[in-house]
Amino acid sequence: MSYQVHLSKNADEFLEKLDKHLNERIKKRLIKLAENPIPTDAKFITRDKSEDKIFRYRIGEYRALYKIKEKERIVLIAEIDKRPRIYDKIN
Repeated sequence: MSYQVHLSKNADEFLEKLDKHLNERIKKRLIKLAENPIPTDAKFITRDKSEDKIFRYRIGEYRALYKIKEKERIVLIAEIDKRPRIYDKIN
């Protein structure tokens, strides 16, 4: 059973600012999280205030921070940005 991939408002706005090629490339990688929400190239970063695990997903020079909502079967992409700016956005 697969998951649904949802983008937060911040992640969606960031993608819309990118050129079309980068936007499509990043979206293709994020869609893969629906079948495998914790791929081998994802890394556990921390837990948020609600105790959800936050993972980092590397997409070239960009990073996506996301949470997995197991009960709802949702992968929530919280933030997308270049490294190292993305790590300033945790919590």
